[in-house]
Amino acid sequence: MDNTQIENFKKNKKTAHFAYEFEQLEKEMARVEELKQSDPAISSLCDEELAALTFQKEAIMREIQSIEEKDGEEDEKSANQAIIEIFAGAGGEEASLFAYELARMYKRYAERKGWSWKKINESKSDLEGYKDVSFEVRGLGIYDALRYEIGVHRIQRIPATEKSGRVHTSTASVAVMPIRSRSKIDLNPADIEMELSRSGGAGGQNVNKVETAVRLIHIPTGISVRVQSERSQLKNREKAMIFLASKVEAMEEEKEAKKHASEKKAQIGTGDRSEKIRTYNVLQDRITDHRIKKSWHNIERILDGDMDQIVDSFKTNN
Repeated sequence: MDNTQIENFKKNKKTAHFAYEFEQLEKEMARVEELKQSDPAISSLCDEELAALTFQKEAIMREIQSIEEKDGEEDEKSANQAIIEIFAGAGGEEASLFAYELARMYKRYAERKGWSWKKINESKSDLEGYKDVSFEVRGLGIYDALRYEIGVHRIQRIPATEKSGRVHTSTASVAVMPIRSRSKIDLNPADIEMELSRSGGAGGQNVNKVETAVRLIHIPTGISVRVQSERSQLKNREKAMIFLASKVEAMEEEKEAKKHASEKKAQIGTGDRSEKIRTYNVLQDRITDHRIKKSWHNIERILDGDMDQIVDSFKTNN
């Protein structure tokens, strides 16, 4: 194991302890080797010591490899489930309508890929746009395909209600968080506050009249999640716990990404949802991503879910 590998293992909380221990064993082996060279009389004793140290190093390597294999399996699982959240930003009703169009774009893209798509929670505007909305998506490679959508999307167009023909700029932010089967975050129940309410929208008398919707607030971070997609309070609470852990974990990873952003060799954004990433210019029929400085035409087709060219561009550039 070279120095670069050791440093990488140190950055992983699960392997850091073993990496430091491996490093100490290497130093000890170098010391014993030096002693052996300086005093041939104890050569056999040094050989025994070196053999024991080598055995310990091999055991540590097996442990690290085992952890990496489990992490790899976890990454594969988490890439196949994700939460997508969309929030209207600046621009009033126009921003809410844009948030709705983005949600529709991702849903159509999911349908093209054969992924399942389920609404978790929504808050609508007066014109039936989305003030905010969240979805649970399941499908092979979902997180890998959509993780570069994280950030602020901006649209420039003349609204239908604009009589003077003035171009408006509106924004909506997108967050994409993997759902892991085993979260790296342990949430303390004492840090979680729960609120119950009636679910809105279609769903029958039970959904609309009984307090089945669950909102969980993680007090230390202020992060909250509301789930109303299931018919029972218990199932909504179970889902809310999973989603809350995913959001807290995503926040921690976002902090780490910012901290080490300058170390990335080919960085495509920081994964920060406040970062302005893309402009949709309707008048010029052009979508431009500011991170990879690439543009695509035919906005209407892309907003209808034909996103492959955008997704493929990021896979090529990363």
